Amino acid sequence: MIRLVDILLSAIGLILISPLLLVIYILIRVTSKGPGFYSQKRVGKNGVPFRLFKFRSMRIGSDKGTLITVGGRDSRITKVGYYLRKYKLDELPQLWNVLIGDMSLVGPRPEVERYVRLYTPEQRVVLSVKPGITDYASIAYSDENLILGMADDPEKMYVEQIMPKKIEYNLQYINNQTMKEYFKIIFLTFAKII
Repeated sequence: MIRLVDILLSAIGLILISPLLLVIYILIRVTSKGPGFYSQKRVGKNGVPFRLFKFRSMRIGSDKGTLITVGGRDSRITKVGYYLRKYKLDELPQLWNVLIGDMSLVGPRPEVERYVRLYTPEQRVVLSVKPGITDYASIAYSDENLILGMADDPEKMYVEQIMPKKIEYNLQYINNQTMKEYFKIIFLTFAKII
């Protein structure tokens, strides 16, 4: 049932917001060098890798160093990218990932392989479900960049404190995958963004 709702909502969403997607794409292309979209290899259900799509919010080559963005004004983020990230608009292309079945609207955010390798056997349970665009962890850590920006060692803080806590939030949904919980998380996400 969740898969059917994912297909319907992502298809309707892509159609309804297609003018907005076009405007964002043009803004990115006009204000900074490089493509409008960015894709990155992430780990999906059962550890199967897939390409996650986003609007590009950083300068070309910014992903060659650390994978963590820090603070409200990470110097690698473009002017348009700052607002795309602030209002989570950079995530909109992931509706395509949902439509083609790589992701769900609701589920644990997919990690890069580098961090998945650090999972304990207990934490790997998050790979038993499709990753999602939003979840309780996304809501709780909507200001993650600011938190990491205050850390002496952002990478260490992410791996040792934030990532384990996010997985705990993930388990709340994994252990209670109902349509009620699904729509509750979607509603809470919109409320948080607004």
